Amino acid sequence: MKNKNKISKGTVKRIISYIKGYKLLFLAALLMGAVSVALSLYIPLLIGDAIDFITYKDNVQLVEIFRILITGAICVFVAAFSQWIMNIINNKITYNVIRDIRRDAFGKLERLPLGYIDTHPTGETVSRIISDVDQFADGLLMGFSQLFTGALTIIGTLAFMVTISPSITVMVVVLTPISLFVAAFIAKNTHDMFMLRAKTNAEQTAFIDETISAEGVVSAFGIKDEKQAQFDEINERFKKCSVRAIFFSSLTNPCTRFVNAIVYAAVALVGAFSVLNTDGSFGSLLPYITVGGLSTLLSYANQYTKPFNEISGVITELQNSIACIDRVFTLINEETEIPDNENAYSDIIPSGKIVFDNVSFSYTPDKKLIENLSLYVESGKKVAIVGPTGCGKTTLINLIMRFYDVNNGSISVGFDTENGETVADIRDIRRNSLRSCYGMVLQETWLKRGTVKDNILIGKPDATDEEIVTAAKAAHAHSFIKRLPNGYDTVIGEDGGSLSQGQKQLLCITRVMLCMPPMLILDEATSSIDTRTEQKIQSAFNTIMQGRTSFIVAHRLSTIRSADLILVMKDGNVIEQGTHEQLINQNGFYATLHAAGQS
Repeated sequence: MKNKNKISKGTVKRIISYIKGYKLLFLAALLMGAVSVALSLYIPLLIGDAIDFITYKDNVQLVEIFRILITGAICVFVAAFSQWIMNIINNKITYNVIRDIRRDAFGKLERLPLGYIDTHPTGETVSRIISDVDQFADGLLMGFSQLFTGALTIIGTLAFMVTISPSITVMVVVLTPISLFVAAFIAKNTHDMFMLRAKTNAEQTAFIDETISAEGVVSAFGIKDEKQAQFDEINERFKKCSVRAIFFSSLTNPCTRFVNAIVYAAVALVGAFSVLNTDGSFGSLLPYITVGGLSTLLSYANQYTKPFNEISGVITELQNSIACIDRVFTLINEETEIPDNENAYSDIIPSGKIVFDNVSFSYTPDKKLIENLSLYVESGKKVAIVGPTGCGKTTLINLIMRFYDVNNGSISVGFDTENGETVADIRDIRRNSLRSCYGMVLQETWLKRGTVKDNILIGKPDATDEEIVTAAKAAHAHSFIKRLPNGYDTVIGEDGGSLSQGQKQLLCITRVMLCMPPMLILDEATSSIDTRTEQKIQSAFNTIMQGRTSFIVAHRLSTIRSADLILVMKDGNVIEQGTHEQLINQNGFYATLHAAGQS
């Protein structure tokens, strides 16, 4: 529990750091809150005076009562207006802070290493940035709206009560903290419950996201009932932990109200004796007060105890909010990619040479993948990578693109400088500069919501319409694009909407054709395209690969026969390399793969 309290304190400091950016607005909200509370507390005093003017039959002063009513009406209007302004400012601060937190969270997401994305469910990450931040917004707004005004109300009522009856004020001060102790005890013990609820909510969101994205597979394999049962189990756990957290946190209000009712009753009882103590017969500890004074005291006692209910509710809500925002700050605090060296190369013009020097890499320390890999690729060569599933083909591509850094060894690329060709470790080249040298087409396509043209322009935003059409024709995508309702201006949904997998892949190929990058990486780039179109695409690829270093990952060996170098991988190692004919003549592992593919 001590550790959790430390985390909460750190979280509170982090929240305050976000609020500090809006100091002027915060001070304005405090000023409006102070005005509203001060006038609200002045009104019972006026009412008490008015009551004293009508206590006796022959001493009713209507002029004074009318003056008090006018003053009270003005106070009510100004207090209400101040509170309205305060609420507007509080909303502005809250949602500015929420905007800043979401901006930082999404910005961190953009800078996180690929390993984080690979090891965390997408739905859980989405839940942190959306649901958890929304929950925090509710708590923060409640805190702004009620915490400060509640504290001012408590201080103000005590100040006014002291002027009427110091002894009753002391009694109230002694009794009311009991409600705070009750609220603090409940809030402290419900933090873990709210944290569990937030985690279960994230698990539920991740499961829904996973199921929706794989709806076709779920239907094809007839596992809807199984998925429904899994969802029901998670949903039931979420219900139980939510009910448990809300039940215990909801005890706060009735418990504090019970204490406050005792305080109110005590003020009424003692105050009644004070009203009757005109001759001092009840002692000096109960100085005489008027009926109007008693009415004012009762009003203040009610106003004094009310903030304790509100503050206890705020504390409970803040516990939930802090539990949620803790998860968001955990995301923001994740370590980013290793930053580029200050003296790293930028805007390089690659020669196409790539050198692997004793490279070792594994995703997890306990499972070795690539070990002691050395490789030399000359400029302009077409390199094919083949091997069984899980041998490290795609991992090799990830290392070339520096999506992951090697554990040992180095990967270097050659690039042209004023003094000739320079070969440098890719860790000494800025990532953006390095990745701009590659054109990459993956088996898994990615398209954003927007027009077909927008998706093609990702590779080269300043391209002309003529260049786009030329690239589409080269990728054999132009014909199907023209058949779309609005051609290149047709809006497609997320991840391509209703386009077929083959059409989506053709758009991704068009994107690369438009860039004409110095080096190419094709990871099963034609896996979703029919054989006839694939032959045309291969012909187009062969054209743009002339003079460019290219890496081709392919399962169909027939597509890489013309490669200058074929790397045969198994268990993370390159066990054979050479041309198609050389490898066939060796009658080794490649020959076995080729024979299996021909059978």
